[in-house]
Amino acid sequence: MTSTITTDTFEASWNQWHAEREGYYRDPLGWVALTGLYWLTDEFETVADLPGRWRADEKAVYIEGLSVDRLEPVEGAPGLLVEDGDRRIEVIRRTGSVALRVHDPKSPDLARFTGIPAFTPSEKWSVEGTFTAFAESKIVTTGAVVEGLEHHHTAVGVIDFELAGAPQQFLAFGGKAGGLQILFTDATSGVTTYRAARTLAVADPATDARVVLDFNRASNLPCAFTDYATCPVAPAENKLTVAVEAGEKIPGFEKAL
Repeated sequence: MTSTITTDTFEASWNQWHAEREGYYRDPLGWVALTGLYWLTDEFETVADLPGRWRADEKAVYIEGLSVDRLEPVEGAPGLLVEDGDRRIEVIRRTGSVALRVHDPKSPDLARFTGIPAFTPSEKWSVEGTFTAFAESKIVTTGAVVEGLEHHHTAVGVIDFELAGAPQQFLAFGGKAGGLQILFTDATSGVTTYRAARTLAVADPATDARVVLDFNRASNLPCAFTDYATCPVAPAENKLTVAVEAGEKIPGFEKAL
């Protein structure tokens, strides 16, 4: 009876998490609603069918013809939003350059989005590991899905664990909302799961340094859903040779008729 209750609780918790993930990506102004990514230059120019004229330098973004005429997006941070009817123009700065992303509730991708396929959850993919903190955190630079961009992560330690009967180790980054974050690839990457990386959130280590790696919640990054994201790729240290047949698969989109 206890085992059945535990299994039911595990599956119910995962189902709720999965439903919340799909709801997040169905946001009419979210990631799947992106319809363009446009890099600005230091000369005023019109951009696609967007209102106004735009230019950028190392300090700010300057706009002619709109109620707002200057914005200062922060490197690597979420973008600043400008309303354009039902759409939102997101102004971002990445690796020193500035781009406009367009969020449109009429996005064809949003209309075709069918959810996030995933492997059937199994408790065998929830494994324990041991966290060893670095004496001092260090900055680790990775590439991005957009050529020429970089991401800079704060690495705080390593996690040692066993998978497929062999010892494994992950480089762990500090999570934005606490805990640890793992960016990794494995033998399924580019086959049934997104090629650049999946991400795994890990709770803060227990007092004995133990952590739980629940690969059932290995998640797609936004770039799995759109060509207009600028996500990082996994660091070389986190490229597993085993197949992690758990967590989210490549997102589903219905074929256009």
